[in-house]
Amino acid sequence: MTLQPVSPHRTIDTTIRSLGPARFNSPLKCRRFVDESRRVLYDPYADEVIESMHRGEEPVAFEVAGPRERLFFDPADTSAAILTAGGLCPGLNDVIRALVHQLYFNYGVQRIKGVRFGFAGLNPIEGWPMLDLTPSVVRHIHEDGGTILGTSRGPQPVDVVVDTLEKERIDILFTIGGDGTLHGVMEIEKEITRRSLPIAVVGIPKTIDNDIDLVSRTFGFDTAVSEAVEAIRCAHTEAEGIVNGIGLVKLMGRESGFVAAHAALAEGDANFVLIPEVPFQLEGPDGFLPALDRRLRARQHAMVVVAEGAGQHLFDEIEGVDASGNRRLGDIGLLLKERISAYFRQQGREVGIKYIDPSYIIRSVPANPNDCIFCVFLAQNAAHAGLAGKTGVLVGSWHNIYVHVPIASAVSRRKKIDPEGTLWRSVLEATGQPRFRGVC
Repeated sequence: MTLQPVSPHRTIDTTIRSLGPARFNSPLKCRRFVDESRRVLYDPYADEVIESMHRGEEPVAFEVAGPRERLFFDPADTSAAILTAGGLCPGLNDVIRALVHQLYFNYGVQRIKGVRFGFAGLNPIEGWPMLDLTPSVVRHIHEDGGTILGTSRGPQPVDVVVDTLEKERIDILFTIGGDGTLHGVMEIEKEITRRSLPIAVVGIPKTIDNDIDLVSRTFGFDTAVSEAVEAIRCAHTEAEGIVNGIGLVKLMGRESGFVAAHAALAEGDANFVLIPEVPFQLEGPDGFLPALDRRLRARQHAMVVVAEGAGQHLFDEIEGVDASGNRRLGDIGLLLKERISAYFRQQGREVGIKYIDPSYIIRSVPANPNDCIFCVFLAQNAAHAGLAGKTGVLVGSWHNIYVHVPIASAVSRRKKIDPEGTLWRSVLEATGQPRFRGVC
């Protein structure tokens, strides 16, 4: 599949690279293997697909994930390594466990290594030897949050990382992480290609922000929303209990407000949802503070949900980036708390602000059942892809079908809420908040 336009301003390359011809029969007892030519359309709307075909363009489509009848690697002679990097996320241990089970029991891969503390575990100077991952080692890890392997942020020298993969005789590297991790993986895969090494690199998208492009959702997101709902519910109960009570909950979402939007819809009592994709004023006739004032006068309490990346235009320029290369953010939760207090203090009115920031609680809990199931599907399909010799590939879900996405295409931009789309329209209708448009 070559570069295909999906809009006048964007093209998507859905080409999946393979290490070479598949020479080994799969040991899976599978009645239906996936045909290499099977594709899932990017666009779900028939009229747009038909229109592109009338223009003589091949519709953009993703390669379907799943078991292949013929493999590039001989499973009995294959070594795999599993790595987790970036922030914690519900479901990390579930993916590790499901990967080990799929590789060991179904494919017969006997040598599975766990890389300690992210990419640092592939740099000998850091001093973290790999773990032997066996079914007995991972037996109960899905019951706990976090990752048995540990994690870290920040890059390591790419040449050193690839040297380590060679030295340890790793055939397939499974990387579990978000945008920063995937950027690092892309550089590792480029170096592997430059050296013409037969090492496959397979990514599994992880982030509670749900901001990885070209996949419908990332594991951990469903659990994060469930936990965020409880925080909103508690803050709302506190706010209702006093006159002029204001519940204020800050949720994760650096550049995308999916957790805030979905949690607000699920809980149902939010009056304001503030996200990075929709700038807002504080003061003025169309500002947030006057709107909050009107809500308090009408109902004597209010519930505000804000994503951590919202309202960054309200801060003086903050310099620097974090270890993952993300720009540093101002604390919008504390800023709103201070500005709300000052606004009503100037009016001589007393308000009670109940501020909750559950960020690290949300990302550290075990996965809920829905995420657990999703993790198993992702892990199983990642194993299929790796043994088939697919490389530079991300396993994700698109239109509820598991597909292969080139990592380079997935990290070319962040997935964000469309301010004119269905999700944000639903939030506006559920909350009744103004359609904020301006910036300070």
